[in-house]
Amino acid sequence: MSGAKRGAGSGAKRAATAKEKGSSASQVMPGATSTVASNTGLAITAKTKSAAKLGASYWKLWSATAISNLGDGISLVAYPWLASATTRSPLLIALIPLAQRLPWLIFTLPAGVITDRYDRRKIIVAMDFLRGILTLAVGFGVLAGAKSLPALTNITQLQSTHFTLYFLLLITALLFGFMEVLRDNSAQTLMPSLVESQNLEKANGRMWSAESLTNSFIGPAVGSLLLGIALALPFFVDAGTFFFCAGLIATLSGSFQPKSAGVGETTISPSSDDNDRPHVAPNSDLQDAIDAVVASRAKSSFRTEINEGVAWLWKHDLIRSLAISLGLLNFAGSIFGAIYILYAQEILHTSVFIFALLGTAGAVGGIAGGMLGPKLSARLGSARSVSLALIFMPSFTLVMGLTSSWQVVWVATAAETFFAVLWNVVTVAFRQSIIPPELLGRVNSVYRMLGWGSIPIGTLVGGLVVTINSHFLTRDWALRSTFIIAAAVGGAIFFYAAPKLTSAKFESAHSVTPT
Repeated sequence: MSGAKRGAGSGAKRAATAKEKGSSASQVMPGATSTVASNTGLAITAKTKSAAKLGASYWKLWSATAISNLGDGISLVAYPWLASATTRSPLLIALIPLAQRLPWLIFTLPAGVITDRYDRRKIIVAMDFLRGILTLAVGFGVLAGAKSLPALTNITQLQSTHFTLYFLLLITALLFGFMEVLRDNSAQTLMPSLVESQNLEKANGRMWSAESLTNSFIGPAVGSLLLGIALALPFFVDAGTFFFCAGLIATLSGSFQPKSAGVGETTISPSSDDNDRPHVAPNSDLQDAIDAVVASRAKSSFRTEINEGVAWLWKHDLIRSLAISLGLLNFAGSIFGAIYILYAQEILHTSVFIFALLGTAGAVGGIAGGMLGPKLSARLGSARSVSLALIFMPSFTLVMGLTSSWQVVWVATAAETFFAVLWNVVTVAFRQSIIPPELLGRVNSVYRMLGWGSIPIGTLVGGLVVTINSHFLTRDWALRSTFIIAAAVGGAIFFYAAPKLTSAKFESAHSVTPT
């Protein structure tokens, strides 16, 4: 039930099968990217889009997403296996995804303002390029320390932590987190600028199906093959996917500059009586004074813009409820997601290949959800669809916590991912159509802070739960307890959210929005 991204510590991926509500086996990994998924509209110069066709720009974006998620699928196997080869401590394992998710708490709101001020396409290209560089650094770090790491078939026998490589993963995860926040908030502005609003569910569904296929089906198989050749090889291939995506996104046609450039264009204009004033020759003191005024205005405007995004979301009862529900869901999923790799190795006794095979469950569930989710949503309605997702996701989490069969976990993961994608089909398209274009970056950043900011808390709780319970329970049940606790939290979320996410609220939201 986690908000899945790729992080260095557990079973995760860069772009979750279900985007904002990820699958159980898809937890945080450094270098994660959610290529496209949410809400926003740009002032884009482009040809009129046909309601029947998605257009060439969309298919460029689709291709970039598919390649990006191929890298995610590779990392789904490579990063958790590498992290578990550096340490067997549940708390240290959990600290890596915590480091990557921490920026979602402290940087999301400023990132929203930046997104509403500058060219979103350029931001995405720059962040992908820099993350490719970081991934290369991890690859070279693995090459340098490979001789001191245990063999892949003997990984559970590791006795001591390889701190040099561990800290490389920890620092990289934190840097990836900051880049991910800015990149993802910008990326979520692309879809509604390329696709007509009536095609958003269709476009998102096809995007998620492509992500699921490459991320959870093809990618993990390629990742396990590359790991068998050389431990560092998957990271070099993954870096290549970043560079490819940066290049392809750079070719998108149109202007992705927001309508209002904001503080970036702040100037000091002469007042009406400037001509009556004596001329003062420029000097350093005067320039310092001008710079101070500009900085003061920029700071004030920056804070004001953040407050506008917070105020809009908080006044919108339904979107506020969705954001809080998402945050609670991701908190629950992160509790067991933080130690998923240890659970897979020690309870399910997976090899690298079987671990990769588990990733295909997300592909099957994600593809089914992407293709059938819009139809199910149209048949049941938005409120019933999200309620259905809220009931079934924790149910399958409980199943995973009580079984020792990887085959059962495969089925449960596929089913949970299906309902996670159903959640996204409804909520993402709804937000894309309801938030005013001039506020989309900021409102989206507030939504994602509430939805994703709980993940570092959940990962820390998961690591602590296993560490503490290991003193009172067997190692197996200490690991299983995270799934049981997450399922209990999921049940509580349903009773909280169901009365707030009603059909009447969905129907009225399109006609009445806060100002």
